[in-house]
Amino acid sequence: MAVKILLASILLITASLCWVSSADSTEAAFVKKTISSHKIVIFSKSYCPYCKKAKSVFKELNQVPFVVELDERDDGWNIQDALSEIVGRRTVPQVFINGKHIGGSDDTVEAYQNGNLAKLLGIEVESIHTLASGSCEVVFQHVF
Repeated sequence: MAVKILLASILLITASLCWVSSADSTEAAFVKKTISSHKIVIFSKSYCPYCKKAKSVFKELNQVPFVVELDERDDGWNIQDALSEIVGRRTVPQVFINGKHIGGSDDTVEAYQNGNLAKLLGIEVESIHTLASGSCEVVFQHVF
């Protein structure tokens, strides 16, 4: 009888682990498909000031990112777990351009200020002026 209970317990644990792996792979597949399907992707939370800062960078560049608001999705927590496994960070925002992980808010702003973001987007930046408020004004043109 003890052997049957032990075997049943092992089967139950194995089945639950398979279910968890399946759920994890579903979210990981969603993350990977989203990243590969859009030029700019931001995994965000609607109330997060760092996410708003990252999104504002793209607004300044007249670029429209595909934004996944994790707090507005039932599976947002699981997607955030999958992101953590993929990029090694659980924080938001997480920004991707052309499938390349840029990082979070500070990384995105830094790439914006040093011109790397414009290069990744195929935008030629003519000048960047830091305003007293800390925001940036950018004059740009598309490179074809």
